Amino acid sequence: MKKILYTFLSLLLLSACANETVSDAKQETVLPHIYPDYLGVTIPVNIAPLSFCLADETVLRIDAVITDRHGHDLHSQGEESVDFDLDDWHTLLGQNRGDSLSVTVSAKYDDGWHTYRPFSIYVSPDSIDYGICYRLIAPGHEVWSKMGIYERDLSSYDEHALIENTQFEGCVNCHSFNRGNPANMSLHIRGPHGATLLSKEDGSITAYNTKTDQTLGLCVYPYWHPSGRYIAYSTNNTKQTFHSAHQNRIEVFDEASDLQVYDIEKNELLLSPLLKQDSIYETYPVFSADGRSLYFCAARALPEGNHQLDSIRYNLYRIDFDPATGEFGSTIDIIVDAEAQHKSISFPRPSYDGRFLCYTLSDYGQFSIWHHEADLYLLDLSTGQSHPMTKANSEETESFHNWSSNSRWIVFSSRRDDGLYTRPYFCHVDAKGMVGKAFMLPQRNPRRFYRERFLSFNVPDFIIGPTHFDGHKASRVINDESRKNFGVRK
Repeated sequence: MKKILYTFLSLLLLSACANETVSDAKQETVLPHIYPDYLGVTIPVNIAPLSFCLADETVLRIDAVITDRHGHDLHSQGEESVDFDLDDWHTLLGQNRGDSLSVTVSAKYDDGWHTYRPFSIYVSPDSIDYGICYRLIAPGHEVWSKMGIYERDLSSYDEHALIENTQFEGCVNCHSFNRGNPANMSLHIRGPHGATLLSKEDGSITAYNTKTDQTLGLCVYPYWHPSGRYIAYSTNNTKQTFHSAHQNRIEVFDEASDLQVYDIEKNELLLSPLLKQDSIYETYPVFSADGRSLYFCAARALPEGNHQLDSIRYNLYRIDFDPATGEFGSTIDIIVDAEAQHKSISFPRPSYDGRFLCYTLSDYGQFSIWHHEADLYLLDLSTGQSHPMTKANSEETESFHNWSSNSRWIVFSSRRDDGLYTRPYFCHVDAKGMVGKAFMLPQRNPRRFYRERFLSFNVPDFIIGPTHFDGHKASRVINDESRKNFGVRK
C-alpha cells in the first residue's frame, strides 16, 4: 500500500513539473511585460541566469525559449517564473559572447496560450567581477534590527553573510574594498561596540578608534588609494529630520564635515586646512585612478540660524595628492559646478581606467538616497562634459554606485520597483561612455524573492573574488573593548 501511494505521489509530482506543449497559441504583436524588465538589456557573459516572471499575475503558466544565430536554444517553463539551467545558461552565453540572443515568451491564460513578439538580449564580451557585497537592512529611520554585510556570487544565486549584528550589539555600515580586492576591507561599526575594522591581506583584523583630538568625529565614507597604503575618509556631524508634506519625506544632512586621509603604514591621519574649513561642508572623498588626486563634494555651510536645507548644494572638487609624501596640493579645483544648475552632487566614483566619473545629481543636499529625483550622471574626465545616464535612470531614486574592476560595469541602488526599497541594478558602460539599459540583480523566481524579502540592498560594491572574511574572528574583535587609536601626522 505504501509503495502504491509513493508511486502515485511521484507521478503527481512529475505531472506537475512536466512542461506543457505551447500549442494553438494566439500570436501577439506586442512585447511581453516581464518582471524584472530584461527586454533589450546588455549583460555580462558570466552573469547568473535571468529568471523572470510575467508582470500579469493572472497567468497560469509561462514559457520561454532563448535562441541564437547558430541554432542553439535554451528552454524553461514554470507556473510562476522561468528558471534556466545554470550550466546550460553559461554555455549558451559563452557561445554568443559579443552577439545577441532572441527570447520568445509564451503565456497560458484561461483562454489558452499567447505568444509574444521576441525580444533581444545582448551578451557583452566584457565580463563582470566575481560578485558584489552589500548591506541588507530594513528601511527604518530611527532604530535598526537585524542587518549584516553579505556576499553574492554574480554567476549564480549564491549568497552568504560576512558578518551580522546578531554577533554583537550594534550596526554595520561603510564597507569598502580596494578596487574590489576582498583582502583589503574597511568596515565601520556603530553602537556600544563602535569601531572601524581594517581587514588586511595577512588575515589580520584590527579595531580602531578613529576619533582624535584634532578631528571632528569618527571616520566614515571610506575610499581606498590604488596603492592600498591610504584610505580617504570624511568625518560628519550628521542629523536627520522629517517633512510633514514633501515627496522627499526624510532629510539626512550634515551640520559639519571634514576630510582626512589615513596612512595605514604609519597609523597617521593626514590633514589639510583646505579640507577642514568651518565654512564648508566637505564629504565623499575618492581617489583618482592614478592616486594623484582626491575628488570630493563640498557645499557652503548654512549660516547659524538658517535651516533652509533645500539651499545646500554640493559641487564636485579636486585637490592634488602626492602618494610618495602624503601631502596635499595648495589649491582646490572645481570640476562640476552643480550649484550653478540649482543641483547638488553626491557619491562621486571615478572609473578605474581613469576615463569617467559617475556621480548622483539631485535637487539639493548630499544624502540622495531619499530623493526621488536623484539620477546618475557620467562625467568624461578627458573633456569635462557630463551627461545623464538615461538608460540607467528611472522615475525613482538612483543613488549609491560603484565600478567593476575592468571599468565596464556599474552597480547602483535604485528604488524604481516600488519607491521604498533599494535594489541592485547593473549597467554596461563602453569605452566611449555609451550606457546600456540597466537590469536588476538576477534571482530565482524574482517576484517571490523581492516581495518576501523586506530589506534594502545598501552600498553595493564589487569584489573580484570570494572574501574569505572570518566573521567569527571579527565579532570577537568587535566585542573586545580594546581599540587601537588613530594617530595624526605632526
